[in-house]
Amino acid sequence: MSDPLLQVCGLSRHFRVRRPGRGTQNVLRAVDDVSFSLQRGQAFGLVGESGCGKSTLARTLLRLIEPTAGRVNLAGVEITGLGRRALKRARGSMQMIFQDPFASLSPRRTVEQIVREPMDAHRLGDRRDRSKRAAGLLDRVGLGPAALDRFPHEFSGGQRQRIGIARALALEPALIVADEAVSSLDVSVQSQVLNLLASLKQDPGVGLIFISHDLAVVQHICETVGVMYLGKLVETGPTHRVLSAPAHPYTRALLEAVPVPEPGRRTGHRSLQGEVPSPLTPPPGCPFHTRCPKALPVCRQRRPRTIELLGGAQPHRVNCHLHDPEFET
Repeated sequence: MSDPLLQVCGLSRHFRVRRPGRGTQNVLRAVDDVSFSLQRGQAFGLVGESGCGKSTLARTLLRLIEPTAGRVNLAGVEITGLGRRALKRARGSMQMIFQDPFASLSPRRTVEQIVREPMDAHRLGDRRDRSKRAAGLLDRVGLGPAALDRFPHEFSGGQRQRIGIARALALEPALIVADEAVSSLDVSVQSQVLNLLASLKQDPGVGLIFISHDLAVVQHICETVGVMYLGKLVETGPTHRVLSAPAHPYTRALLEAVPVPEPGRRTGHRSLQGEVPSPLTPPPGCPFHTRCPKALPVCRQRRPRTIELLGGAQPHRVNCHLHDPEFET
């Protein structure tokens, strides 16, 4: 297998939160020791409950938020070690599609100005070249050059998201991060945008990180997937294997919570018990043990180590004592 496009090693982002009325501070571990890789021409899906740290991880990868620890290597370039000027040059190779198309586009700028802005910032070609490329990008995402002189409020939500995708493609990035890019769209529009995102992988030099709550969508688009809980990746591996034979109880619970589109049919799943622990005061041991139906005594005492499961051509890793040979029963 060729060298991965993206390698993330031990990436962490911690925030210090001052307790009201007290002088002490707590540490919020929004992203905690995350590691994974992404091959060229593939998509890595990131799933988990709201508040688990997916969006913070995405922004930390691109250094929109500075990491506390860890390394990010993109196409042989150590992103986390770049200075201000070098980072600006590197930003052309990594772009983000934001969740809310209503908030991510400036209402005071025309569509041409929005799509042309990355090219202006990096001074690519002259004004005529940039305008011509902006028209071509809008045509690629299905809007056409007629949209150039209009403003974002004149478009629907799906059309705005297409504008955001066109802007992300302006610099021909190697890495595209789509943060819940279809969650705010109507179902009738989602499939169009999803097909557009899936087509981006046809370029063998491009990689996609796709953040979503919809496991069916992740299964359709992504070759590999990572399951996140309280800032940590608890399971990673090939999408078909993780979603068909989940190794972590949390992954299994997410799959069992998916509604079955058949009236009268019972899913037979048990919903997770208890509340998600506060990331400011996570429980000792495995952070999932307070809600896990299969928790062992050791789960309350020790954090699980990463175990690589056998039986597949690609790595399938899980952080769970249930698969640790030291504690298997």
